[in-house]
Amino acid sequence: MIRRYTAIAAGATLALSLAACGGEGAGSSSADEGSESGGGGGEGGTVGVAMPTQTSERWIADGNAVEAGLTEAGYDVDLQFANDDIPTQSQQIDQMITNGADALVIAAIDGTALSSQLDAAAAAGIPVISYDRLIRDSENVDFYVTFDNYNVGVQQATALLVGLGLLNEDGSEGDAEGPFNVELFAGSLDDNNAHFFWDGAMDTLQPFMDDGTLEVPSGQTDIEQAATLRWQQETAQRRMEDLLTSTYSDGTELHGVLSPYDGLSRGIITALRNDGMGDTIEDGLPIVSGQDAEIASVKLIADGVQHSTIFKDTRKLADQAVVTVEAYMAGEEAEANDTESYDNGVKVVPSFLLESDIVYQDNITELLIDSEYWTQEEVDSGVAE
Repeated sequence: MIRRYTAIAAGATLALSLAACGGEGAGSSSADEGSESGGGGGEGGTVGVAMPTQTSERWIADGNAVEAGLTEAGYDVDLQFANDDIPTQSQQIDQMITNGADALVIAAIDGTALSSQLDAAAAAGIPVISYDRLIRDSENVDFYVTFDNYNVGVQQATALLVGLGLLNEDGSEGDAEGPFNVELFAGSLDDNNAHFFWDGAMDTLQPFMDDGTLEVPSGQTDIEQAATLRWQQETAQRRMEDLLTSTYSDGTELHGVLSPYDGLSRGIITALRNDGMGDTIEDGLPIVSGQDAEIASVKLIADGVQHSTIFKDTRKLADQAVVTVEAYMAGEEAEANDTESYDNGVKVVPSFLLESDIVYQDNITELLIDSEYWTQEEVDSGVAE
């Protein structure tokens, strides 16, 4: 995979740029689950990095980027992937603490399941940086690095509206009038980000639903109904199949699907194609949104199958995690640009939020290839090198 991992020097200011939910999906890179560790000179100490899984190309990229940046900055790194298994991640973090980690960077599988580990970290004076997924229900979360997740949801819904013709890409009003039938998908309820994505999307879609421009024929408009446990592609495909059987078998037309993650999008698209709705959007396939700019979905967008995705440049997220670790290791206060939004149920966690972009077929080159996130060859093949 062509990624450029560039650690930012301590104290440097990140320009707000373009990242993620998580989950699994076909087309992801595959590797053996388990642990990996790397190290630099270790002059600055040891940092434990806990990532949720290696079955998603997104989390492999995040883990490698954080490890590379910390290693370049002079730290030993204990990088662990937990196979989306909560007990495994808990044990890995316990072991990091036992082994004398000086700081922890954690992308939690379940943001509510790590209280005892965080208590142990606090007792040992170990700062905890929550990475992209907010760790909840604990006062022992020192900092949060993520994207503006509410705005990601706004962008997902905006992309759906653009695909339906209700908006233009520049945000101006489109020529379409509707009504359009859509179905709604959400992420995993144990991932705090899923709620921000949903709120941003629903706040954007609600006016169109209120005036009848958008209708949800299944009636499933609550996040609990739309949720997809662990962001599983197969779960999304099954739900889409069930919706097609229960709601659309009478010939009712489906025009679009709000999907909050590319893995879910690919499962949804498989169900739609299997139901005979067309192979491409031009052939009649409903508009499907996405998130994470996974290479398999970027190819689908290039081929006119998936309509859009949200690009969150995880290289910049990893760089910000490194900057934050360095601040804590130096006994300094980490730079936050949001001190109000992320209440974990016990405290408002100081955060650094990055921005994201909508990827359409016509800006893949500008956003993804010119930035060297993907190469043209990878987009053409749909496989990360």
